[in-house]
Amino acid sequence: MNKQVKAKPFHTVSKYFIEFVQTQQFGGILLLACTFFSIAISNSAMAERYMHFWHTSFQIIISDTVFSKSIEFCINDGLMSIFFLLVGIEIKRELTDGELSTRQKAVLPLAAAFGGMIVPAFIFYVLNRGTVAAAGWGIPMATDIAFALGILALVGKKVPIALKVFLMALAVVDDLGAIVVIGLFYSSGIQLMYAFLSLSIIILLVVLNKLKVNYSSVYVALGFVLWFTIHRMGIHATLSGVLLAFTLPSFQKNDMPSVSGRVAHFIHIPVTFMIMPLFALANTCIVFGGNIFVGTPSTLIYGILAGLFLGKPFGIMLFSYLAVKLKWATMPRGVNWNLLLGAGFLGGIGFTMSVFITLLAFNLPEMINAAKITIVLTSLLAGVVGFIWLKFTLNKMKE
Repeated sequence: MNKQVKAKPFHTVSKYFIEFVQTQQFGGILLLACTFFSIAISNSAMAERYMHFWHTSFQIIISDTVFSKSIEFCINDGLMSIFFLLVGIEIKRELTDGELSTRQKAVLPLAAAFGGMIVPAFIFYVLNRGTVAAAGWGIPMATDIAFALGILALVGKKVPIALKVFLMALAVVDDLGAIVVIGLFYSSGIQLMYAFLSLSIIILLVVLNKLKVNYSSVYVALGFVLWFTIHRMGIHATLSGVLLAFTLPSFQKNDMPSVSGRVAHFIHIPVTFMIMPLFALANTCIVFGGNIFVGTPSTLIYGILAGLFLGKPFGIMLFSYLAVKLKWATMPRGVNWNLLLGAGFLGGIGFTMSVFITLLAFNLPEMINAAKITIVLTSLLAGVVGFIWLKFTLNKMKE
């Protein structure tokens, strides 16, 4: 009697993916709470002291050299490097063993992510071409993983696991795209000496990986040096986190978890429950008032709104449709076009990366404040619409 072998379903996922998704879901809710708290206190009697706190500087003296940096800098350029390290590890994991590791798995989320980056950026650029806001074209490109998965978790247990996998993979590619954009377009002039030192450290990390050196402390120590050289080179220092992530060993030795796995496990909780909330608290000091958009081109507001709320779902749907129509990809099991549209709206939640790119794109406080307000409100709108759409679609499917 022949035994039937069951094919592995599309939605078979690793324990690392489940752990990442579950942590990010709660992290998204915490991030939302911190955002509301920061906005509330920024519009209270304590606003001045609250904002002054984040700009408070402290000094570190090494020999004759004095380093003076604000708390905001330490969060945005220092702690966020650890966030990018975790994102880089997750991207690498998805590329090697996860949902982007084979052509069959990768094509649909890759196509959706490219559409979700190109279309919003194009809309923003068309609306702002020739204005002072044109530099912000990268703002509507990114998807916030924590917020998007947090909203998806609120939809309930009826959400197909394949849709979670799709949204997660899409957001990972989105993050990679945003990292490339930051590195290429939102960095200052390159200092060649520090560029050479950074390259030397990266080569050393790769060599240590090839030699199967399995000590996390060695890679972390070199990571700190890499952060310093990249910061002095003129490229945003957070990119050191991604570069370090891609050089960390993924092999196991003597039944020990890989260096990559150990580092991810160690920083996962601090990133989700400390670094991301601190980023939200420090960067959503948004003051509402009668003159909040004075001195800001209206096209900046329209560009962010149209890019995130309309461009994201349209780009995701268009490129997904083309990939399926051309038979480059197939629809995930249990997912239809209505569910994919709901995920597309959740892709319009661009909070963390969008705010981050805003800080790099603009220097004028009024433009930064206006952009932040628009990002927060548009992300909330996209989240609410995505939530309602998915709820409605799943209820109709149940009938």
